[in-house]
Amino acid sequence: MNFVTRLNLKFAEYADSHKNFFINDVNYQSASYGLEAWSDPYYWHMYKYAVAVPAIPYLSFNVANIIKSLLGKNKKVLMLDMDNTLWGGVIGDDGADNIEIGQETSVSQTYSEFQSYIKAHKDLGILLALNSKNEKEIALKGLERPDSILKEDDFVAAKINWEPKSENLIAAANELSLLPESFVFVDDNPAEREIIRQASPLTAVPEIGNQAERYIGILDKSAFFETTNFSKDDAGRNEMYKANAKRLEALASFSNYKDYLLSLEMKAEIQSFIPAWMSRIAQLTNKSNQFNLTTRRYTQTEIEETANDSNYITLYGKLTDKFGDNGVVSVVIGHIEEALCNIDLWIMSCRVLKRDMEYAMMDCFVDKCLERGIKTIKGYYYPTSKNAMVKDFFSLHGFGKLKEDEAGNSEWELEISAYTKKNHVIEIN
Repeated sequence: MNFVTRLNLKFAEYADSHKNFFINDVNYQSASYGLEAWSDPYYWHMYKYAVAVPAIPYLSFNVANIIKSLLGKNKKVLMLDMDNTLWGGVIGDDGADNIEIGQETSVSQTYSEFQSYIKAHKDLGILLALNSKNEKEIALKGLERPDSILKEDDFVAAKINWEPKSENLIAAANELSLLPESFVFVDDNPAEREIIRQASPLTAVPEIGNQAERYIGILDKSAFFETTNFSKDDAGRNEMYKANAKRLEALASFSNYKDYLLSLEMKAEIQSFIPAWMSRIAQLTNKSNQFNLTTRRYTQTEIEETANDSNYITLYGKLTDKFGDNGVVSVVIGHIEEALCNIDLWIMSCRVLKRDMEYAMMDCFVDKCLERGIKTIKGYYYPTSKNAMVKDFFSLHGFGKLKEDEAGNSEWELEISAYTKKNHVIEIN
């Protein structure tokens, strides 16, 4: 065992100093599963399998979680009930002073540990949301207790009312410009869990039961939020979404939308890929589904190779305004064929929709093409169940449609000489 421990430490040291090297912790998995069952000699002598056949799905699931994270398939929002989920008891009946939270009893300690676990997810860039059947003013008093780990400010959405929780989840998804499939819904009530499963089948609804001491283990082993890469944008994601709420409040005071956009004092950093943002760019290519014209996916290695290939034009866009920094929100990749540039990838984060960032990106992309002697740009749209919002993207930018097949896959063309710039609200750095 000492040799195994020292060998694993060497693997960990290597992973710390080498990008794109990921560890699947078989040592932990075998111990968790049961060492004797994991290495049952029957399966070695019968099939020469080093892992017992019943343990293979367990091993495969953990490998798949790493791959899922690399491909951007993680969930984005942890939506939580409150009574008997964040604390013990029903706050409307028991009062904030009598709910179970803190260090006084074994039961209250389990809820405090669960809140700490949730708080750690926020620090990893997971969005937190509330979905509770309660009087909002009363329910929030539970978060105001000095021994509550979580506070109201930790949540980007709070649906605390008497509406169906399925409707609350959809409303929160719309407000955050996310799909319901990005959510994990956690509730101790089996009836509420089943309603969400029926109403929103792509939302993850773990069967957490009603024993608070098991909540962490069940959620953790479900690996909804497996982390392989972590960027500066991840750390600030909650603040980004809170800033979006302030932008929506500001919009209500304007009758002219362009005046509203100008009032945001937006500034964009748009340039070719640089090492500092490679991880975030790769992450964005794998997470963006709605504003994604070709649905291409890239690993970080592929992004780095593309950035270093002179046959490609690459751009990332980072947007800030008076409310805060949105981080890297758009990525474009085009490959050059003599005087033609084909757009392989065009994506944008949904959190900056309707702020003209796509126009700023196109203006800069055209400029880059001109610098390379490009005369024509070709664009492609491949429809999915999620990206209908960008069906007319190219026509809005002055492209002409060349062809479209029965499946809706279309090819577009722009003669650069006929292009006029369309961004009038974002200052470009």
